[in-house]
Amino acid sequence: MKFKHIIYSAGILLLSTNLFANAKDKKPKPIQLFNGKDLKNWTPKIRNHKVGDNYKNTFRVEDGLLKVRYDGYDNFNFQYGHLFYNKEFSAYLLRVTYRFVGEQANGGEGWAWRNSGAMLHGQDPKTMGVDQDFPISIEGQLLGGNGKDERTTSNLCTPGTNVVMDNKLFTPHCISSTSKTYAGDQWVTADFLVLGDSLVQHILEDKVVLQYTKPQIGGGNVSDFDPNVKKDGQLLTKGTISLQSESHPIDFKKVELYDLEPYMKDPNKLKKVIAELLPNLHQ
Repeated sequence: MKFKHIIYSAGILLLSTNLFANAKDKKPKPIQLFNGKDLKNWTPKIRNHKVGDNYKNTFRVEDGLLKVRYDGYDNFNFQYGHLFYNKEFSAYLLRVTYRFVGEQANGGEGWAWRNSGAMLHGQDPKTMGVDQDFPISIEGQLLGGNGKDERTTSNLCTPGTNVVMDNKLFTPHCISSTSKTYAGDQWVTADFLVLGDSLVQHILEDKVVLQYTKPQIGGGNVSDFDPNVKKDGQLLTKGTISLQSESHPIDFKKVELYDLEPYMKDPNKLKKVIAELLPNLHQ
């Protein structure tokens, strides 16, 4: 009986080991940051309002979409907002599917027309000043076209940050990607590959349209922040993810993330997983 028990136990152990190994070999499953039903696990922070105050129902879920709306505003009045996911990430592939709709809110600035963003490696909203306009972060800027002029999307803006491009510290606030223009109310899917502080790539239609390294705190373009939080020169290895409200209505159909942190210590495994997630990627 003991001999049979030993054989049985060894078989279970071997089976468990094989299952574990197979599970590690599979590509990661997406974490649905937006569940399609409500704003569970998200926290709003809108300028001039306390953390958690979803002023005038700016961020809402309707018809299975995460919507940013301003129908309750008399005037936008520089009340920039961000909706933060309640967990920090370090290495990941973020995928957002969005579209711009409707008319810009009264009082919105000209540059903010059909303008929003996905903020990467951002600060904790609880550390933001009440009157702070933008979180210290790296912005994957989302822009919509007007049907006539070129207006790239998945650009880079840097509120309170800098990055390294072409082996040089890049200090201007924004830089355009090499994407095409997406006009009208069409759905657009943007991917952001973020590997700690080693590499960030903005990807559209399987093409890298912008890339940089060593995101770090520094520079200007953010106001009313706590100086104890803005430690210039500090590399950003992780942080929050948030979605913007900048005065133009926008819908998000998908906000999902593939966690790549488990693969960061194995470059070959990381490369393989990225190739599985982005099989047609062109540099």
